[in-house]
Amino acid sequence: MGILYSEPICQAAYNNDFNEVQLLLQEDSNYLNIQDSFGGDTPLICACKQGHNRIVSYLLKRNADINLKNKKQRTCLHYAVKKRFNFLDYLLIIILMPVLLIGYLLMVSKSKQNENLIKMLLKADVDVNATDYDGETPLDIARRLKFTNIECMLKKAS
Repeated sequence: MGILYSEPICQAAYNNDFNEVQLLLQEDSNYLNIQDSFGGDTPLICACKQGHNRIVSYLLKRNADINLKNKKQRTCLHYAVKKRFNFLDYLLIIILMPVLLIGYLLMVSKSKQNENLIKMLLKADVDVNATDYDGETPLDIARRLKFTNIECMLKKAS
């Protein structure tokens, strides 16, 4: 099921409902940086949590605030680095287990998706040194998860 948000635009961004995000912003541009009352997530954070590149790109073009933090003191970049496989990705890998190459290609594809998301955020001048409540930066997360390409990207940007 996923997360339920109190703000419709946050839910739409999380669910990858591009048309709804667009419609809500046309109705009221103040929704762009609205923070959900539960966790403080913005539409940009919600889209980054799920790796929805099209919505992230759209929100960045509308000048969404990339450095807003949620109640865990995390920015969208924290979530872009942390973005992992969802259940369906794992299910596909399990179903295709006999064909390990396909599973490997799927993982490489997901890694590239994360890298593209991070490139967009870096281009928009996201604060790469932002720390969360645990004092962890996006670079720390990339190191911990052993995402070497993302780690290199973040090092270059800092």
